[in-house]
Amino acid sequence: MRAGRLWLCSGLIFAATPALADDLRSALTSAYQTNPTLAAARANQRATDESVPIARAAGLPSLSGTASYTEVLSGASLTGPNRILDTQATLSVPVFSGGAVKNSVQAAETRIKAGQADLRGSESGLFSQVVAAYLDVISNEAIVGLGTHNVEVLETNLKSTRDRYEIGDLTRTDVAQSQSRLAVARSNLRTQQANLAAAREKYIQLVGTPPVALEPPPPLPGMPTAADEAVASALDNNPDLIAARTRSKAAGYDTNAAGAGRLPRISVFTTADRTDYLGSLAGGTLNQISSGTTAGVRATIPIFSGGLPAAQQRQASARENAAMEQEIATERAVIAAVRSAWSQWQAANEVIGSNQQAVDAAALSLEGVRAENSVGNRTILDILNAEQELVSAQTNLVTARRNAYVAGFNLLAAMGKAEARDLGLEGGALYDPMANYDRVHGKVFDWDLDPKPKAKATRTVDTPVQNGSIPPSK
Repeated sequence: MRAGRLWLCSGLIFAATPALADDLRSALTSAYQTNPTLAAARANQRATDESVPIARAAGLPSLSGTASYTEVLSGASLTGPNRILDTQATLSVPVFSGGAVKNSVQAAETRIKAGQADLRGSESGLFSQVVAAYLDVISNEAIVGLGTHNVEVLETNLKSTRDRYEIGDLTRTDVAQSQSRLAVARSNLRTQQANLAAAREKYIQLVGTPPVALEPPPPLPGMPTAADEAVASALDNNPDLIAARTRSKAAGYDTNAAGAGRLPRISVFTTADRTDYLGSLAGGTLNQISSGTTAGVRATIPIFSGGLPAAQQRQASARENAAMEQEIATERAVIAAVRSAWSQWQAANEVIGSNQQAVDAAALSLEGVRAENSVGNRTILDILNAEQELVSAQTNLVTARRNAYVAGFNLLAAMGKAEARDLGLEGGALYDPMANYDRVHGKVFDWDLDPKPKAKATRTVDTPVQNGSIPPSK
């Protein structure tokens, strides 16, 4: 069991209909089961699985039959025939194809492995989006809560300022300043509520259900202690890099297959034919039917094709070279992504500490300014500024915590440790791409079809429109 499972595997049960998500584990589970993007990636991989039987078919026996009926309408001889039914069956068995079939099959099998790595990448990419959406809902709810509280405080301040203005203790300027800050706070709150509604809609898009009372996420497990450690893990486990490496190998098989165009092709064949004149020959029935069987070996030897085989092999070789370069480009991108995620995670954790200190200091400052205002040493504007500093510091702290968690999960994803198998989604059978490959790779019957496809992802048209309100407990 991998380290990443420790935070998600307890008590997880897969159900036919996912329950409303209230923690990160169930949100990831719901997305894993019902997200259409991931379902489409799985379907595309099943389509890729069919490339092996398609490639292998060129090396298997083929049986074909023809039938024709001819009616002589004019110019028929006196002895006939006037009607002819001709049938023929041909069995052809490839014996040698210059390695084209073998290399094509190997290329297809290799690309299936690359596709499976791509599917892993789709999983971790979706999970990264879900984690970000989950944290966005939590952080935006917290920010709306802070904004709501700020509006309530400023409303109280304005009432107090007006009361003191009525008794001549403050000026009209003090009242105007309080009104201005309250108006700005209400405007900011409306924007924050719109952001929360958008975050909730994004959550529904990814998870398939509305967010309900989301719990704080658990600590991230298995985090690296150094950037080099993270890069080493990514070089071994990152699915995008694995896919690029595998496609580079597949391109090598394509080059070998292209070179087979200049080699001989050998097949054995047998043909059976039957001709029935349907009684239209004069002279009785003895010679109304004729039949015969032939067998032989057919060799096709290319002598000159206008340079086509060489051009095809040069083309395949160039594409192989492109795949090699793409592998290096992907490796560079992965290394950059890991190092960037590491830096963002480290910085976000440090920002959390700084913002916590800022919150503590701003709270203490506000308390002192209010006390000094009561004895006439501070103005209303000083109080308003102190309150704004505290709200800003609290908002920054919420954002920093969100950014740190998302950056940490993105780091795990870049390291190749943020897939379903890593996160402990084991309450039910995980999707196994090899199961479909094992099912189809040996099929040879021309009418062995799958049932008509049906969408498995859930729709969200019936979910309620989200708003920016938060429960009173928030």
